[in-house]
Amino acid sequence: MTDSTTAPVAIIDIGSNSVRLVAYDGLQRAPTPLYNEKVLCGLGRSVLSTGRLNEDSVQRALTALRRFRVLCDTMRIGRIFVLATAAARDAANGPAFLEAAQAALGQEIQLLSGRREAELSALGVVSGFYAPDGVVGDLGGGSLELVDVHGVTVGQGVTMPLGGLALQDLSENSPKKARKIARDHLKKAEPQLDTLRGRTFYAVGGTWRALARLHQAARGYPLHVMHGYTVEPSDELSFLEMVETTDAATLQEVETISEARRPLLAYGAVVLEEIIRLGRPREIAISAGGVREGLLFEQLDRDTRALDPLIVSAQELNEQRARSPGHGEELRAWTDRFIETLDGPETAGERRLRHAACLLSDIGWRAHPDYRGEQSLNVIANAAFTGIDHPGRAYLALSGYFRHEGVAPEKASPMLRGLAGSRLFDRARLIGALLRVAFPVSAGMAGPLARMPVAVEDGKVVLRLPREWEALNGERLLNRVRGLGRVIGLDGRIDVA
Repeated sequence: MTDSTTAPVAIIDIGSNSVRLVAYDGLQRAPTPLYNEKVLCGLGRSVLSTGRLNEDSVQRALTALRRFRVLCDTMRIGRIFVLATAAARDAANGPAFLEAAQAALGQEIQLLSGRREAELSALGVVSGFYAPDGVVGDLGGGSLELVDVHGVTVGQGVTMPLGGLALQDLSENSPKKARKIARDHLKKAEPQLDTLRGRTFYAVGGTWRALARLHQAARGYPLHVMHGYTVEPSDELSFLEMVETTDAATLQEVETISEARRPLLAYGAVVLEEIIRLGRPREIAISAGGVREGLLFEQLDRDTRALDPLIVSAQELNEQRARSPGHGEELRAWTDRFIETLDGPETAGERRLRHAACLLSDIGWRAHPDYRGEQSLNVIANAAFTGIDHPGRAYLALSGYFRHEGVAPEKASPMLRGLAGSRLFDRARLIGALLRVAFPVSAGMAGPLARMPVAVEDGKVVLRLPREWEALNGERLLNRVRGLGRVIGLDGRIDVA
């Protein structure tokens, strides 16, 4: 029998705008998507004005669901979760559609209430962010859900008919009217928005991710990863105002956005602008996780939920790509001992980033030596990690680059250096220099590091070698130790004991 944690699982999400299938490699703390496909059916179009699902949209959705059933059989999915949200919930012919959808899939469908949808969206953010603190907003085609989240604690959610299709319908295709409608409905969310001031607003949903992609293009942003992308409210407001008043076809990089979603951009911008003005958040953070990821997270046992998704993902890459995965694990303890001898504290967040950097330190070894640094940087910067923000991504990518290319500051990408910030950039150089000492004495193999500690002693960086490994000592290794010392303003030496 296949282990339930390793058998592929799939979620089929029947939303107001899209019908989507996402298959994952297992029910795990950091599941990897095996397959992802969506069809923009527009089920929620005109539901508020007509009270019914459009028949053409229904047929497109049923066709997509039959296709998804075949794909799930092909992938030998162990367990399938099927969810339906606002459009099927609000339409008079919603029950008939759900009956036909169940027949098309051969699976039971969970019809989520607005409150349940909000709860799962919040759990998706809990699953994907490190110590989240703020308000989650999930903008779909038919509805907007808002819910407070602090750590693993999820508050009571509220739902409003402010999804892109619903707002387009209610406003009769007028973004100007849509603003007043959004403002009036958001007054019902005062308990959630009153707590938002000075905290993070976590934006969930395809329309807001599309806006973030356009915002990145306008800024010339160095990373194209959506999850964890953050924006200051003042910067976002000016951008949203531009989106509302500009023909979508003229926006930079708009060709990356599906034609079916482009008309909804202005309505998504209106809602986000009103949330910013009313809630006054410290920042807006884009979440790639929402209802689907929240549902998977909910299935996990308590111990698995408590795992750090960044470390879990780094461990998986270490297992798949390193020469000796045990070496990456040993690097965590080896660098721990060195950091303890430094002046100045290391935060808990910095410690987890350093541990991830250790686990990722050898994933580029199969590349040609001339490209190991560049390949490691690109793989790490764009990996499907969760539990990490973009400055953290820049730190990890630079750490892997410095480990191969040397720690001279001018070697680094100026854009990644700026994204990391001065503190994390310096920490990336430090871990890069440490790794450059570790690999020449261990050859990337598990075992030796525990007998060759490096520490700050009497104002110098000291590497201690056992007598039987004295032959490892030499000019190249000494230069690496001295290079580590220079990063923190000290000299370095090697002692043979």
